[in-house]
Amino acid sequence: MTGAPRKPWSEHRWVQFLRRPDVQWKLAVSGVVCLGLGLGVAWGSWTRACAGNNCPSIGALDAYRPSEALKIYAADGRLLTSLGTERRTVVRLEELPPALPAAFIAVEDKRFFEHHGIDYRRIFGAVRANVVERRFAEGFSTLTMQLARNVFSDKLPSAKEIRRKVREARVALELERTYPKEKILELYLNQTFLGGSLYGVEAAAQNYFGKPAARLNVAEAALLAGVNQVPNYFDPRRRPDRALRRRNIVLNLMRDQGYLTPAEAERWKAYPIEISSRQDWGEVAPYFVEWVRQQVYARFGPATFERGYRVYTTLDLDMQRAAERALEAQLRAIEAGTFGLYKHPTYQEYLDAGDPPGDHSTTPYLQGALVTLEAATGYVRAMVGGRDFEDSKFNRATQTRRQAGSTFKPFVYAAAIRAGIPLSHIIDDAPVSLTQPGDSMPWEPQNFEGDFRGPMTLRRGLMLSRNLVAVRLGLEIGVQAVRGEAQRFGISTPIPPYNSMFIGSASVIPLEMVSAYTAFATLGTRAAPVGILRVEDGNGDIVWEPQVRLDRVMDPDRAWLITNALTDVVNHGTAYLAVRANGGFRLPAGGKTGTTNDGTDVWFVGFTPELATGLWIGLDQPQKIKARAAGGVLAAPAWVAYMSDVYERRPPPPDWRRPDGLVAREIDNTTGYRFTPFCPPQTRDFEWFIPGTEPQEYCPIHPPFRTGITRHAPAAAGYSRMKSGKTGY
Repeated sequence: MTGAPRKPWSEHRWVQFLRRPDVQWKLAVSGVVCLGLGLGVAWGSWTRACAGNNCPSIGALDAYRPSEALKIYAADGRLLTSLGTERRTVVRLEELPPALPAAFIAVEDKRFFEHHGIDYRRIFGAVRANVVERRFAEGFSTLTMQLARNVFSDKLPSAKEIRRKVREARVALELERTYPKEKILELYLNQTFLGGSLYGVEAAAQNYFGKPAARLNVAEAALLAGVNQVPNYFDPRRRPDRALRRRNIVLNLMRDQGYLTPAEAERWKAYPIEISSRQDWGEVAPYFVEWVRQQVYARFGPATFERGYRVYTTLDLDMQRAAERALEAQLRAIEAGTFGLYKHPTYQEYLDAGDPPGDHSTTPYLQGALVTLEAATGYVRAMVGGRDFEDSKFNRATQTRRQAGSTFKPFVYAAAIRAGIPLSHIIDDAPVSLTQPGDSMPWEPQNFEGDFRGPMTLRRGLMLSRNLVAVRLGLEIGVQAVRGEAQRFGISTPIPPYNSMFIGSASVIPLEMVSAYTAFATLGTRAAPVGILRVEDGNGDIVWEPQVRLDRVMDPDRAWLITNALTDVVNHGTAYLAVRANGGFRLPAGGKTGTTNDGTDVWFVGFTPELATGLWIGLDQPQKIKARAAGGVLAAPAWVAYMSDVYERRPPPPDWRRPDGLVAREIDNTTGYRFTPFCPPQTRDFEWFIPGTEPQEYCPIHPPFRTGITRHAPAAAGYSRMKSGKTGY
C-alpha cells in the first residue's frame, strides 16, 4: 500500500505566506530593528564596561611588580625553600629558552603576534559553541586578556560571565596600545598560575625539574605550557599520565605552527617526564628555615612574602643532613632498648597509631635537639629542633628551656679561675647538707654514682663531673659570682640564686648553651648565633646584613685553663668511653656531659677549635627517660657520630695553642701542694697556672721518711729541679 503523494515544498502554506511582499517587508524591517538593537546593546555594553572606574588604570602597570615569594638559600647558594602565598621568581624574557614562550603561544594564543589584544576569529567560534550549549564550553581569551585578568584580578569580576570578558577585552586593547608584545609576554610568563602555590615559569621550573627556567629543554617547556590550562588536573607529580598526554598535544601544536619540525616533535614526545624528587631543601632543615623566617618577618613585616626577598643563610646542608641522621639514629636506638629498658611510647608507635599530624607544642615520644655553631663567627651550620616538624613546629633548639645539668658546671669553674683559684685547688668530695630558702628539709645533693671520693683537685672534679665538688666550689666563690659568670657567657634565662644552680638546676636554651661554649673553643671569645648572612630585595640590593657579634668574656690565659680542663672530660673523664674509646674520635676536642638529677634531661655540649655542637635529649613533658640515664651514654654517642661524619669532609682542626704566659708545676693531686719525691707516684700531676696562683710550698703531708715509701732516683732528681726552679714546663 502506498501513501498519498507529498506536496511540493513550494506549495506549503507557510512558504506561500512568506512569499507575500507585505510579509517580506515586515520581516526585513524587524530584522533591521533587531540588528540595530543588538548592535546598540553591544556598543552600550562596550562603552559602559569601564564606567565608574570598573576597569583598572593601565598606567599602574609601569610600577607593577608581581608578588614574589621569600626565598631562603643555604650557605652554598642552594635553595632551601620559597615561602609565600605566591611562590614566584621574576625572570626576563631574554633569559628564557625560545621554546618556552613558543610553547605557551602555541597552546594558548597562536595568533598572539597578529592580533591587537582580541582575537576576533576565536570569538566567533566561541560564541557559536557557547550559544548552542548555553555555557562557556569554549574560551576566546588571548594571552593579553589572561594577563589582564591575572594582574588586575581585584578590578575584574571573577565569575565566568560576559561582563568579565568585556572588561578583559577593553583592558587587553589598552595593554596592547601601551606595551610591546615582548613586554606583555614576559609579564604573562611571570604571572601565570602553574599549580600549588607556583606562579610564573621560574618557580615552576625549580619545583618540577629542580633547575632554572633558562635550562629547560623543549619537552619540559611544553609540559609547563600544558600544565598551564588546568594545573591541578595535569599535575605532573600526582598525574604523570595526564601530564604526558597534555605535553604531547602541546608538542603537536608547536609542530603544526612551525616551531618544531615533525622529526623534532616526535623526538621530544619520546622524552620521558623527569620530575625532581626534591622540590626544595626545606624538608631537610624545617626548624632552621622557620627560625630564619621569623627573624626576617620581624624586620620586614607582611612585605616579607611579597617583594621577592632573597635570604642567604649560614646553613651547611651537608652538616645539617649529618645532624639529622645522627640524632634520629640515636633516638631510635634509645627507644629500641639499646641502652637499657625504655618504657615510653616510641616515635614509630606514635606514627603507627595513625593520628593526623598537628602543630603540637608537646609530643609523647622522645625528642632531641642539636645545634652547631662555627666557633669563630657564631654562624649556625646545623640546627635540629625536633623529630617531626609537621607534627610539632616547636623548636627545641631555640625555644625550649630545660635544666642544664652538669653542662652548667664549666661556668662555676670559670668563675673560680677568674677569682684566682687554680685548677690544683683541693675540694673535698664529701657529703653536703644545706638548708634551701623556703624548704623545711635540708638539701643533700648526691653524686651520680652515689659515692664520695674525698679530696681532689678542681680539674679532677670537673673531669669526673662530681656534683659535690661543684657545690662546695660554688659555696666557696658565691652564688652571685656564678650567676654573673653564666650571664657573661651569654645565658639569658633566669638563674634562681639557689645553691642547686651549681649543678645545673637552672633552665637554659640549647642555642644559648652552645653559644656559651664557643668561648671555650676560641679561648675566651663568645660568638652570638647568626643564621643570616644577608637579605637582598628583588633587585639584588642588600637590605639587611646582620653582623657577626663577638664578645671577649675571658682572657686567653684563663680561658685556656678551663678549655684544657674540658678536654680532660673527653680524654679521661665522663665522655671518654663515648668519644675516645668507643667512638674513636681522635681530633682535638673538649666538652661536658650533662644529666639532671631525676634523669629527665641528658646533654652533651662538645667542641673542637672550629665548631661547637650541643645535643639535648628528653621528653617534652619532663619525665625520667630511663633508669640511669646519663649524658655520656645517651647524648655523647650522637655527638661523636655527627662530628665524625662532619670531619670526613673537612681537614682536621689544629690543636689549641697554649698561651705563653702560663707556668707549669708538678703537684700532688691529693693535697694541691708541689710534688716532692716523697709523695706517692700515683698522686703526681702536672698543672698549669696563671702566674701568681701556682703553689709555692712543697707537699708537707708526705714526710721524707715513711715505712714502705721508696725514694726513686728520678723522683729525687725532679725534686732537685723543682727546688732550683728549673721545671722544664
